Amino acid sequence: MIKIKSLCFLITFFSIFFGCDSPNVEQERPNILFIAIDDLNDWVGYLGGHPQAKTPNIDRLIKRGVGFSKAYTIAPLCNPSRVALLTGLYPSTTGVYGNRNNFRKTLPNKVTLMQYLKSNGYTTKGGGKIFHGNNRPGDSLSWDYYFVSKGHTRKSGRDRNLPKVSTGAGWFNWGPIDVPDEQMQDVRTANWVKSELIKNHDKPFFLACGFYRPHLPWFVPKKYFDKFPLDEIILPEVKLDDLDDLPEYGKRFARERYSASWGTDLNEGERDHDLVIKYDQWKKGVQAYLASISFVDTYVGELLDGLDKSKYADNTIVVLWGDHGWHLGEKQHWRKQALWEDTTHVPFIISYPKIIAKNSICESPVSFIDIYPTLVDLAGIPKKEGLDGKSLKELLVNPSMEWNRPVLSTYGKGNHAVRSGKWRYIEYRDGSSELYNHQNDPNEWCNLSDKEDSQEIVKRLKKVIPVKEK
Repeated sequence: MIKIKSLCFLITFFSIFFGCDSPNVEQERPNILFIAIDDLNDWVGYLGGHPQAKTPNIDRLIKRGVGFSKAYTIAPLCNPSRVALLTGLYPSTTGVYGNRNNFRKTLPNKVTLMQYLKSNGYTTKGGGKIFHGNNRPGDSLSWDYYFVSKGHTRKSGRDRNLPKVSTGAGWFNWGPIDVPDEQMQDVRTANWVKSELIKNHDKPFFLACGFYRPHLPWFVPKKYFDKFPLDEIILPEVKLDDLDDLPEYGKRFARERYSASWGTDLNEGERDHDLVIKYDQWKKGVQAYLASISFVDTYVGELLDGLDKSKYADNTIVVLWGDHGWHLGEKQHWRKQALWEDTTHVPFIISYPKIIAKNSICESPVSFIDIYPTLVDLAGIPKKEGLDGKSLKELLVNPSMEWNRPVLSTYGKGNHAVRSGKWRYIEYRDGSSELYNHQNDPNEWCNLSDKEDSQEIVKRLKKVIPVKEK
């Protein structure tokens, strides 16, 4: 009888502390704080994309976890980037290539990351910009609750109370505004997230905060501009003949003008960079972008402080990512919508005190296609089948391990970039290409794709390009 009682005790002990049938498993699963930052390129401290960038709060998150030095967006455009990340499926798999692709009409039966977490016991809440479309849910099936905030964010240059940039067309709008931080939409979203962190939650939560800055227009309070005096601004390094060795398709991306469909009236041949130079706006643009990043970084810090003060700090995964990069004159290009390093290289940091490494930089190239399976893995819920990505958990535990998965980025059907080791290979829909050796040419000034001694590398990287595309 004593032996039987002892055996029953041991079975009960192990089922409570180690068994998947424990009544406390759901509560013990990690929470997820999901921080998305719109149009944020590698101008953050730990990536060194610009020498004047000040992001102490983004950088301090690395002390709690792993920062990826070579993380890449799936697509250098808001909607396809976010849909791919949140479904775990490439644009070539789904057919979502542009901002006008309605997510649910195109993919009525696909299960988003949030849906999958909900089906496994999570509460999902969000605010700001997570799906494409600022300050709205984007998908009702994904959320238990979505916070809609109002404040300064997207007012156009037609508002007489806001500063205007004289580019002849008025579409590049930036400048300091005389409002307190509390009136900014991003701040109201961050404050709502902080209010959620002090609540009692009876289920594990997925809590998303989507910052809209540094998306255009770059209007933030003046004190952020004051951190970057205009006469001290350092411009990106640009090579005047940089476009000479590009195929016509690449030159087309670099020379894209702001579309007339947006209500502008540009002279034929005037492109973004021409206008910025013509009206002496380059330093002002760099200043405004740096100011907008500093503004967002301040409120990333507010979120981290709020988490630290909560009872969830030790059991919360924090994920921070920028949806795609942005050019500010590099390759004589402005905005996103291209496949070079500056449009695809982005911040990506994960922390989780219980499992992954701390204060580490991972140098292996990784893709945002892997975020969905990684969070599922870290959450300890069943693997989601049918995703295009792979969990990074193993790499998060050991950031210096060998990891040789090439990274694929797509901009429009038939246009792809592959990042593998020191190489970036770009192939356009007409078959033309570019190849860069980042070890010797970090600015991507020398296209090697036609060089005889590059053909084996090209052949290897071409294998990553999807053969069939939806």
